[in-house]
Amino acid sequence: MSEDGLVRCPWGDSTPDYRAYHDTEWGRPVHGDVALFERITLEAFQSGLSWLTILRKRVAFRSAFAEFDAIEVARFDESDVERLMADEAIVRNRRKIEATITNARALVDLHAAGDTLDALVWSYAPVRRGRPETMAQVPASTPESLALSKALKAKGFVFVGPTTMYAAMQACGLVDDHLVDCHVVSAES
Repeated sequence: MSEDGLVRCPWGDSTPDYRAYHDTEWGRPVHGDVALFERITLEAFQSGLSWLTILRKRVAFRSAFAEFDAIEVARFDESDVERLMADEAIVRNRRKIEATITNARALVDLHAAGDTLDALVWSYAPVRRGRPETMAQVPASTPESLALSKALKAKGFVFVGPTTMYAAMQACGLVDDHLVDCHVVSAES
């Protein structure tokens, strides 16, 4: 139990940033291509790092990547990559920066084909399973996150492996892995 008297998933109680994110965003449905493009991008940047690092840099990421406007980001060129590599406010990883540009171009192509990222991503939402009782019961990936990963890769997206996609599914509310005794669960009941 936290000092505020609420029971949270263990990871969600370690810092004020985590508490706010856990209590108001994580596991809640996210729709819209801009919002989903942002979440997928941030999950890719998180790979190998603490989510707290990404969470604290989220505003800077939005600024650096044109508020996640795929049309704008798709126009980025090598000079933009160099600009972003020099931006201390974000995570400076060339592969992840280039992946974001590639993914923006894939999203533009998806739109040109008459599809949306929202429809594609949400088509992989699994049937709700029972709530986990411990964090050990929360998977790192699932058949659905593997299928979503494959579908995105087939559309030209990169840096969207099944573990990253499962984290995105959690962040976007396709799955809700709040533990059974978490206050968020009782608030929804």
